[in-house]
Amino acid sequence: MTRLNVGLLFGGRSGEHEVSLKSAFSIANALNKEKYNIIPIAIAKNGKWYAPINIEDIKEFSPEGYLGNEVTILPQPNTGLINLAKNTSIVILDVIFPIIHGTNGEDGTLQGLLEMTGIPYVGAGVLGSAVGMDKVIMKKIFAYTNLPQVKFSYIFRSQIQRELKEVTNKLVSELNFPMFVKPANLGSSVGISKANNIDSLQNALIEAAKYDSKIIIEEGIEVREIEISVLGNENPQASIPGEIIPCNEFYDYNAKYIDDKSVLKIPAQLDEIMVANLKKLAVDAYLALDCAGLARIDFFICKKTGQIFINEVNTLPGFTSISMYPKLWEHSGIKMEDLLDKLIDLAFDKFKDKVKNKTDYL
Repeated sequence: MTRLNVGLLFGGRSGEHEVSLKSAFSIANALNKEKYNIIPIAIAKNGKWYAPINIEDIKEFSPEGYLGNEVTILPQPNTGLINLAKNTSIVILDVIFPIIHGTNGEDGTLQGLLEMTGIPYVGAGVLGSAVGMDKVIMKKIFAYTNLPQVKFSYIFRSQIQRELKEVTNKLVSELNFPMFVKPANLGSSVGISKANNIDSLQNALIEAAKYDSKIIIEEGIEVREIEISVLGNENPQASIPGEIIPCNEFYDYNAKYIDDKSVLKIPAQLDEIMVANLKKLAVDAYLALDCAGLARIDFFICKKTGQIFINEVNTLPGFTSISMYPKLWEHSGIKMEDLLDKLIDLAFDKFKDKVKNKTDYL
């Protein structure tokens, strides 16, 4: 059997670079070596591309000391990876599995390049990736489609730098404490803070503004944190729900990746009606954002009222050893190896459907 050349694209220029390395390492080890020839492709923090990378070196990759090829991929079909030093093709890729979290990887920019190459790729396209990355635009779409969410507001970094006092007064008039302050275009809880008063709100705004020019502020309520994995293109399916019980005050970066004390309950202890409602809302949100391939949908359930709120959609969720996306599917009956097969098949299905489009009128 001829093996498919799978370009595993990881790293990237974002605050989630290190998480991407962990995700790529897990994927590379889980992919079926009899079906796929895995070509790990690293994007360093300076934006340069390197390949091929040894699988065992993915998790600790750094361009310093790397003796392989600096490569590029051209925005034209059938060129594959190009060795910049020799200006020759290294390999023609059959499919690309991008696992670059955050900006310049999950926000539609990389997907635009991949569209131009004419190579099938895993995950949402340009539109789904872009609106899934920008939490403000995402929430506006949720509002338009009548999907439930907590009260929110947003501001720009320039406002924080120019009129911090006026900004905080405006937010206090719109939302109740506590508030969660987040960069609008980042994931993995990077730059997120919980504010309980005006002083901590100002500090949180300054911190979030280090990572993005747009800041979203959400009204905090006492909640259970529930996540559901979604798989598919036009007819997606939802996994069983899981619950996160963070070891810290909320599920911040340390609670996710460093402290290793947060508890993941799979399945979440919920009644059948609640599970059915969550699954429906997960699929509705997935389709509303024009997702494809995969996404993880994060929910809040108010502890006092039982009301469901959609928190956000992650169009390229983590695949680390503690990541909920693959864990939820494993508990739903799909092993990691089979899940990766399905994601690659969905990438080909999406590509085959797109090439049916006519590109001329006459």
